[in-house]
Amino acid sequence: MKPRRLLLVEDDEFLARLLKEKLEQERYQVTLAVDGQQALDALRQPPLPEVVILDLILPVVDGFEVLQNIRTNDDAAIKSLPVIVLSNLGSAPDIQRVRDLGANEYLVKAQMTPREIVEHVVRFTK
Repeated sequence: MKPRRLLLVEDDEFLARLLKEKLEQERYQVTLAVDGQQALDALRQPPLPEVVILDLILPVVDGFEVLQNIRTNDDAAIKSLPVIVLSNLGSAPDIQRVRDLGANEYLVKAQMTPREIVEHVVRFTK
């Protein structure tokens, strides 16, 4: 079985390293972006990921803007990418905004262990 490609957009170095390691153990090929601009740049470089895990509070370009760019992209393959938002923003308006922008899933970091996050991603991508 070949590795599945995943774009992880997370600026917290510790969490990013931890999630990347756990995802790689599940046979994901992980590209890490530490800010929104790196995420947008990564999406312009083939091959495309099969799923994007996106934080919202990011330097340079925030996750809301990255998600909006994905969902309004002229490239149908980018526009249709599954996006799992992983953020500590848990208020109803933030969650609604993310849903309105077209995220497939919304996970609140503080409510999940890294293992649970990885298990959710694995279930989502099977």
